[in-house]
Amino acid sequence: MIARDEARSIKRCLASVKPWVDQLIVLDTGSTDNTVQIAADCGAEVFPFKWSDDFSEARNAALSYSDADWNLILDADEWLVSGAECLAQAALGLSPFVGVVNVTSSFRSGESTSTTVNWISRLLPRGIRYAGRIHEQPQSTLPRKRLPLVIGHDGYEPQRLESKRGRNAALLKIELSKNPESAYVLYQLGKDSESYEDYALASTYYQLAWERAVPTDGFRHSLVTRRMYSMSRSGQLEEAVQFATAQMDYWQNSPDFFFVMGNLLLDSAVQHPERAYEELLPLAEVCWQRCLEIGESPHLDDSVVGRGSFLAEHNLAVVRGQIR
Repeated sequence: MIARDEARSIKRCLASVKPWVDQLIVLDTGSTDNTVQIAADCGAEVFPFKWSDDFSEARNAALSYSDADWNLILDADEWLVSGAECLAQAALGLSPFVGVVNVTSSFRSGESTSTTVNWISRLLPRGIRYAGRIHEQPQSTLPRKRLPLVIGHDGYEPQRLESKRGRNAALLKIELSKNPESAYVLYQLGKDSESYEDYALASTYYQLAWERAVPTDGFRHSLVTRRMYSMSRSGQLEEAVQFATAQMDYWQNSPDFFFVMGNLLLDSAVQHPERAYEELLPLAEVCWQRCLEIGESPHLDDSVVGRGSFLAEHNLAVVRGQIR
């Protein structure tokens, strides 16, 4: 773990994982609160590190203190929820791989709290190191293997986001200056802008990312749905509907795609009441019904819990009450 000023949550994280690992390593990058003492009290070995605006450098420095066969990477605002049994040496087997885990994040959506599922490479065999100044990625040609390990994360809650305002964007722009054609960096800039409700800027970054992305990019599913949403929130509703319509054939098994598509059609119905009851609301109903047919799909990266079940059911109940 790398950490700074994480007194709020670091004990929760370390306590959740301590029964399942042989060693706890915390690299402190300049805490001014009692993060270091809390980590030490939890049994962690704490090492100081001078922050250099480079997450990979810090991750790799933390890894340098480990001589373990396997390293589980966590952040202080995360905690182990379930599936830790897969960390047993016998369960991991002899052939090395990069372990991909389920990171479940809570975030505010209007007046309610929603949950997303992301699949992130976090269990690394000995010798693997990171690259990338921010949103760093482990560099390895080993096969990726999804594990039944669920990690909770609350770093997208409003107060936590506010404490990081501007930090990620600044680092991402440095990365972009070095690689201006990186679809991934542009996508992350879009996510950062969306997090702070700057939907116009998010839409711009998502468009640039989309123009550079390739079909095999793992973030493509997230990019499509987030671009649709940001376009609609930034006054580009008609363009968003056109974009979504063009993409529909590719995402027939994504409840997230059809959920956002239904919302776009609902917004269009509000703007065009003359087309609402005969055209737009019935189409929205079809989209949310498709969500239920597909069901929950947590295997899709950045999927939102409920879009294949209760969220779609709620929207259907509302719209059917208006149509019939």
